[in-house]
Amino acid sequence: MQKQVLIIEDQLSTRKLLNHYLSNFYNVVEKENAQDAITWLRTGNKPDAIVTDILLPEMTGVEFLKEINSNSAEKTPVIMLTSVENSNEKMKCFQLGARDYIVKPFNPEELRMRINNVINN
Repeated sequence: MQKQVLIIEDQLSTRKLLNHYLSNFYNVVEKENAQDAITWLRTGNKPDAIVTDILLPEMTGVEFLKEINSNSAEKTPVIMLTSVENSNEKMKCFQLGARDYIVKPFNPEELRMRINNVINN
């Protein structure tokens, strides 16, 4: 069965690029914001990995990490994919349970390999 990856990205062009590339390898679910993603997760959906931006409307990627890690016994691996190139922000994400942190612009093949790593480890 194909693994499922949840993409949370507010920029339509980036979201579609991620879906186009990653759908060759995974069942991709797209959400435009973190609140929609949380609603989707709370209905019983359990992706194998989540890729999220930090800079999102309504709820940031950091707030999303706090929310999902406080309400779930079983942690879904989360990869931050963001334009925020700040060591403090990166450390905050890792402290909140992010498994990886990739700065945009990114190499799609590298992202796929990192997704494989978090799913398989």
